[in-house]
Amino acid sequence: MEQQQFRNDAARQPLTCECLSDLIGLIYDCTLDPTLWPQAIRAVGDVTNCFAGMLVVTDLDRSEARLAHIWNYDPAWLARLPEYADDLAQIEKKILSLRHGLGEPGTASREMPEAFETRYFNEWVKPQGIIDALTLVVMRQADRLGTLSFSRHERHGLVTEGDLAVLRLLAPHIRRTLAISDLMDMKSLEQQTLGATLDSVTVGVVIVAKEGRILHANETARRMIDARSPILSSGGYLAATTSQISEELLSAIAIAQADETRVPAAAMGVPLEDTDHQVAVAHILPLASGHRRTQLVSQATAAVFITRDTAAPPTDLGTVTRLFGLTPTETRQLEQLMAGATLSEAAAALRVSEATARHHREHIFAKMGVSRQADLVSLVRRLVPPIRLPKDNGRRQA
Repeated sequence: MEQQQFRNDAARQPLTCECLSDLIGLIYDCTLDPTLWPQAIRAVGDVTNCFAGMLVVTDLDRSEARLAHIWNYDPAWLARLPEYADDLAQIEKKILSLRHGLGEPGTASREMPEAFETRYFNEWVKPQGIIDALTLVVMRQADRLGTLSFSRHERHGLVTEGDLAVLRLLAPHIRRTLAISDLMDMKSLEQQTLGATLDSVTVGVVIVAKEGRILHANETARRMIDARSPILSSGGYLAATTSQISEELLSAIAIAQADETRVPAAAMGVPLEDTDHQVAVAHILPLASGHRRTQLVSQATAAVFITRDTAAPPTDLGTVTRLFGLTPTETRQLEQLMAGATLSEAAAALRVSEATARHHREHIFAKMGVSRQADLVSLVRRLVPPIRLPKDNGRRQA
């Protein structure tokens, strides 16, 4: 990520590199302590000149909130939201149909003008002095949708390009934090209960020091290491099954240690090679800075979360098509890519030129927020949920 200063068009102070670093650190601290989310939402709202915001991850199968954190909305107004369920459902449907890539911020005034004609706007939004909304889809899967939204008061005018630029900088870090929190089932992680908590997670978790030296591995990760797939220990240091993947994994860890604001934004994780040719991905959580994360394990620089999908390749991509707004042509090409076809093989199967197939592939990548075929396959086949839930699994931390 480039370290630039972005001035909010309506603000007096620029968002400096130091301020950006502190804010990203706070976001990553939410991974270990979800109760920090309201503080983080407020901090993002402050730098985008918004006066209230909310982060909601919805379980689409159960139609219930998996995670919900709210900042600065009057409880009396929040209590009235169920009155506008139909309008809100249409707005959510519109968000799902947006064509830009996952993690690209948008505004209500530009992308959802029809919302300004609803009862919800006239009776709930307008009376509070709200004239625009800054929105970001932070998670979009077959069974869940995560959105971060902020309300803009009339005293600050409509959302500006400067506001969008700031949220665009923060988007990959917010998405990574939520992806890892999802693997942890949104639990708080305390030093005193580190082993017990990590062993309750069915994804592999390895906490490493400088250069990937292994400090702690949970039960699942230890089994992976013993099987030497998709990770292994080389003299006590974390490695992958090939030197190329090991280099990429250790490079991501080194970046996290040196400057977490530069953790690669393009990919949500490092694709790993499994000896059984199953999908496996490593997510990197920086631990070298931040008030909350540095207290977890002495000398730790990163936590590596490894998730593996043993499911068969999906045959029905209808839900994926709907969620990501893919065209019929893009869906047919996605089917080819999911089957492991190369670009030229997909072009031949679809009877189009390789250039046309490449064009469609880039559109698929943009809509689904990935940059490589391995990341695409991982997203579609991702193991959900990867947590051993307690018997009372209907209750979630909000």
